Amino acid sequence: MAIHNEAKKGEIAKAVLMPGDPLRAKYIAENFLEGAKLINQTRNMFGFTGTYKGKEITVMASGMGMPSMGIYCYELYRFYEVDCIIRIGSCGSYVEDLDLLDIVLVNESYTGRKFCGEYEWRKM
Repeated sequence: MAIHNEAKKGEIAKAVLMPGDPLRAKYIAENFLEGAKLINQTRNMFGFTGTYKGKEITVMASGMGMPSMGIYCYELYRFYEVDCIIRIGSCGSYVEDLDLLDIVLVNESYTGRKFCGEYEWRKM
């Protein structure tokens, strides 16, 4: 099973919202989910599963940066058979027309840097 997530199989919804900040995940769960249950607190990377308007949702923190996000996404897809992960929260931009606190809906993102080499992915 996953080493960065203590949730049992079936405790994580097919759709996962992922803020970077663990306390933001806790806030979302406490204020927007009904029947939220703590399903992960390994390394204080809080994860909760509950319902929103009748739909089962998991909200789980990803930490900061690509390496942390990569670990949690990999484990969610690989070990918990998640269908959809939606990253929520703040982000940076190269677009000068954006102002602080603007809302941005992103359908694609990229980095100019490599996360890890092809060799490391093959070992997973």
